Amino acid sequence: MESDGKPARGGFFGAFGRRRPAPPILLAAPPAHPNGVDENLPAGIRLAAAWSWRLLALAGALAVVIFIVIQLRLIVIPLLVSVLVSALLVPFVGFLVRHRWPKALAVVLALIGTFAIIGGLITLAVTQIAVGTVGLNDRLAASYASLKAVLLASPLQLTEPELNAFLGEAWQAIQADGAVFVSGALSVGSSIGHLATGILLALFSLLFILIDGRSIWAWIVRLFPRRARAAIDGAGVAGWTTLGNFAKVQILVASIDAIGIGSGAALLGVPLAVPIGVLVFLGSFIPIVGAVATGAVAVVIALIFNDWVVALLMLGVVLLVQQVEGHILQPLIMGTAVKVHPLGVVLVVAAGALLAGIPGALFAVPVAAVLNVMITYINSGVWRSSLEPPATLLASPLWQTVPQRPGFRRHGDPLEKSAPLD
Repeated sequence: MESDGKPARGGFFGAFGRRRPAPPILLAAPPAHPNGVDENLPAGIRLAAAWSWRLLALAGALAVVIFIVIQLRLIVIPLLVSVLVSALLVPFVGFLVRHRWPKALAVVLALIGTFAIIGGLITLAVTQIAVGTVGLNDRLAASYASLKAVLLASPLQLTEPELNAFLGEAWQAIQADGAVFVSGALSVGSSIGHLATGILLALFSLLFILIDGRSIWAWIVRLFPRRARAAIDGAGVAGWTTLGNFAKVQILVASIDAIGIGSGAALLGVPLAVPIGVLVFLGSFIPIVGAVATGAVAVVIALIFNDWVVALLMLGVVLLVQQVEGHILQPLIMGTAVKVHPLGVVLVVAAGALLAGIPGALFAVPVAAVLNVMITYINSGVWRSSLEPPATLLASPLWQTVPQRPGFRRHGDPLEKSAPLD
């Protein structure tokens, strides 16, 4: 054996008393001939190719995520509903807890208040529909006769058989579109059992988010590598803030739309003014598109049960409300809360409706707004100077999702300063 280039004292090599030569170092020679491809391509083509395969990989991953979400829509949609509602209720629960209310009582009060408001709106709409439908058959027949007489006397020179055929085709088209609308509205579940399961899952998720949302979020953050936890935690807080702002501002905008269109319908003598206002309020949760669609329903009701003059006036009211929303509410209020351009809102709503029907249109804007804020936060690098979230505990992460009583803290748990679900 040798050491430091000297012959060993014993052994085979020591017996001969001579130094063993060091093995030669072989260096890989550069290729004699380049491949002739990269050298002959312009730099712009190589850059475009590098970007192309990366964009294709991202598009493929996004397509897989969308496919999984659509397949699990019976779970994803109730969960999104619970998160959206909790964005409104968590600050209210926190306000009550800060004023020395027991957390359990604050959660119960928030849930009861939510159910009371939703039930009150539904009861008001159903009651007004039941009262307002009295005598509507006679008004409908008179309006139909008046519209038919106007069309027959118009410069279009329509005959009565042609008019009847046209109205029949229009009615068939309305029925077909109504079937598509109903199927999209029931896309949450194909049966009553699926719908009931979704409601229970949404209530269950909402309850646990209100009770133990901070611990749930801390567990989610601990699933990521340690170096990424600060970025994930900060992005989550920013996204949660944006979601809460969106929910509060959207309720304000929906209320203004509902009061404006409903009041206009009542002043013009359009029947079912209160149900129209409730419908506009619910539809306005789909930004820009929802209020337009529900306002069109008000115009159609005015045309059917009144006359074309009232329908034109109702259309003017709807357009006025939309102008106020588009030029005042959206730029000043919604733009600050959502931080998404109105064109982006329309495109996102259209894409969501195309992929998942009404639920997709409803959740498209908040999901886009939250992702936009989270990605912007991560790219800004602000999180690099922030403190790292709490370290992983020795207990099982699954066990850490179990809610504990208010104020409970395991031995050695660091205090969490912020969480998006609190």
